[in-house]
Amino acid sequence: MNSSSPASPTRTVLVGVDFGPGSPFDPTLDELALLAESAGERPVARLTARRKSPDPALFVGSGKAEEIKALVDAHQAQSVLFDQALGPAQQRNLERYLGVPVADRTTLILEIFARRAQSHEGKLQVELARLQYLSTRLVRRWTHLERQRGGVGHRGGPGETQIELDRRMIGQRIKSLKAQLERVKRQRSTQRRSRERNNTFTVSLVGYTNAGKSTLFNALVKARTYAADQLFATLDTTTRQLYLAEAERSVSLSDTVGFIRDLPHTLVEAFRATLQEAADADLLLHVVDAASPSWQEQVEEVQRVLKEIQADDIPQVVVFNKVDLLEPSGRPRAAVDAFEVEPHRTVPRVFVSAAQGEGLDELRHIIAQAALGELELPVPAEPQTPAEDGEPAPACTSADTQKNRVSTARA
Repeated sequence: MNSSSPASPTRTVLVGVDFGPGSPFDPTLDELALLAESAGERPVARLTARRKSPDPALFVGSGKAEEIKALVDAHQAQSVLFDQALGPAQQRNLERYLGVPVADRTTLILEIFARRAQSHEGKLQVELARLQYLSTRLVRRWTHLERQRGGVGHRGGPGETQIELDRRMIGQRIKSLKAQLERVKRQRSTQRRSRERNNTFTVSLVGYTNAGKSTLFNALVKARTYAADQLFATLDTTTRQLYLAEAERSVSLSDTVGFIRDLPHTLVEAFRATLQEAADADLLLHVVDAASPSWQEQVEEVQRVLKEIQADDIPQVVVFNKVDLLEPSGRPRAAVDAFEVEPHRTVPRVFVSAAQGEGLDELRHIIAQAALGELELPVPAEPQTPAEDGEPAPACTSADTQKNRVSTARA
């Protein structure tokens, strides 16, 4: 979408629509702004609206569309980004009305993935997701879709429309990509069986994007995986060996792609081979940005995606990262406690700062316990509830806990 040079990012207007209870809505549009910046855009204005249902033609209705157009003109914006998914006709109508390119959250995420994928497998997955998405909206920018005539010398009955040819070509490419990714999946399965024969204990880092997974990965295994304060800095799975002196053995530690609210379903499907690392792990380290005001919603979203890839039954340790960014009054009283990751499921929680090295010894101890099959769960004497204002629930002290053994065997 962005054709400008890095020195002159595209000026864009952000739009979010609240459709009431049950529909995802971020009144601040902060996450959409981070996505835009990750794609090389520069947000110059934000606008939110409230509707009972999407307008069939312009999504937001003619009144709000006029307000968006006024913002585009006032800020000399070159594009408009919507936080919700647009239909093909709505997108086309908005572009005609506003006079600038229009994209939605799904398009933006796909673009970021296309730019960041480095490995052959990652590029295959991104191309598959983009083609699956494109196949549903071939009506958008295709101005050459007049009907072509069939037969010799263009005589006879009507032949295929250009859009039918395009859809058939896309379908063939999708079939080819799926076949290639299936081979990758078989290769991963072979590698997994090899690890099982070698009795390798596997640990996968999962969590919301920009929670600090890659920084934590680098801190634990002394790697140089790319890490940045931006969404989807890491797309390709990276695996290293982590030696645990306490367990007198090494474990396999993998850094995986981050999750995000409203992750396009095509991406979940396309990245299933990559996410298989998480689905086949013996232990998940669920990394949470403790300094984020929306950490609770992010935890819920990660749990939802884990269910979707059938990884929700794997033993978890919740790692509250970035505690160095918390106010002193919001800092935990102990490094380790218990956390209800979802109703009726309590798991160990450890507070760390991957950037500062704080809490890493406690985390290594927990991983070692899990590798030895001796993971112990501190259980609070009284139920914990999250603190106000988005702060993590205070850690319970050791005097307030009792020890329960947590099995690291898969159900």
